[in-house]
Amino acid sequence: MFGLFKKKEPPQEPPKWFPPVPDWRPTIVQPIDQIVERLRFYTNGQRDLAVFSHGTCVVLPDDLADAEAESFAKDALSKIFNYHPDMNPTPMKDGNVLVRYNHPAVNLVLDSIAVQHWTEIESNHQRALATDEALITPLGSNVFDDFGKKALFGRCFMFMDAQEPRVTQVVRGNI
Repeated sequence: MFGLFKKKEPPQEPPKWFPPVPDWRPTIVQPIDQIVERLRFYTNGQRDLAVFSHGTCVVLPDDLADAEAESFAKDALSKIFNYHPDMNPTPMKDGNVLVRYNHPAVNLVLDSIAVQHWTEIESNHQRALATDEALITPLGSNVFDDFGKKALFGRCFMFMDAQEPRVTQVVRGNI
């Protein structure tokens, strides 16, 4: 009587963000000028780049005006963020990790920064997974070696830039 037969409400789950995002927003700051310098080296200085505030870079088609470059870059980042943030990390000869996506955007993890902040990266890499995300590695589901931990760290910056997309500079190649 006093509520004995009242239907119980299911427990409320915390709200989930859509698209899913990682819980970790690194406070580690990578020097943008070093990221740009390395990407210019990797592209032989031949490509234009749009650079976002957290270091995500979009490789641009040739001959875009600044406004077109910014629009193209924001659209590419939106496509990654809103559809599926598949990443393809690549170890570079200089020890850096280049994180590529299925659109022309990249994040670069500078080895010197990763070494300097390794304890924080290692202890937070699981928080770099998006909500309910499962990544299969040779070590198992959501089990990462040091290379994978660096890649997840780098991908966090893409999520941060996608949530607050601000192109801070367009760097022109030497075409």
